[in-house]
Amino acid sequence: MTKFEFSNLVNYHSVSLRSYALNFTKNGEDANDLVQDTMLKAITYFNKFKEGTNLKGWLFTIMKNTFINNYRRMVKTNTLITQSEDISSANLHFSSSKNAAEGKFVMGDIRKALDQLPKDYYVPFIKYFEGYKYHEIAENLKIPIGTVKTRIHVARGILKKYLKTYAKPVPVAEVA
Repeated sequence: MTKFEFSNLVNYHSVSLRSYALNFTKNGEDANDLVQDTMLKAITYFNKFKEGTNLKGWLFTIMKNTFINNYRRMVKTNTLITQSEDISSANLHFSSSKNAAEGKFVMGDIRKALDQLPKDYYVPFIKYFEGYKYHEIAENLKIPIGTVKTRIHVARGILKKYLKTYAKPVPVAEVA
């Protein structure tokens, strides 16, 4: 089967995919995005589909996994954001004035630190930060999973060293 023939078969299932996507997203635009992501992944990895098996089931599995991965990525991003400094009404003035000035410097330093990473470390680290799993990164970069883990670990070490001025000092009571 050619890629063109396969994409026509995938396109044939788009209506079913959309109604299945609505079960996950409960939103028409998000459902369309999920269908598009699913179809793109299916066509990209069409050589992994075994002819004679259930294409619709395979597409639904891709969609379910895509939705779960996107959800995990979103939760991870929101967790990173909400774990930052608590913005209570008493801290609003402090937070807004601090973010305007200091935040710009911090973000600049983070960008410089990321730029210091060799490409072999930068790409796996950014993909991991974006929420991809180790095995997804390994598959995407066509390198062993152990190499992915090592590169992410080394990248963290380099960033930690470069950004040590932003590390919070440990109070003496906690050290003892």
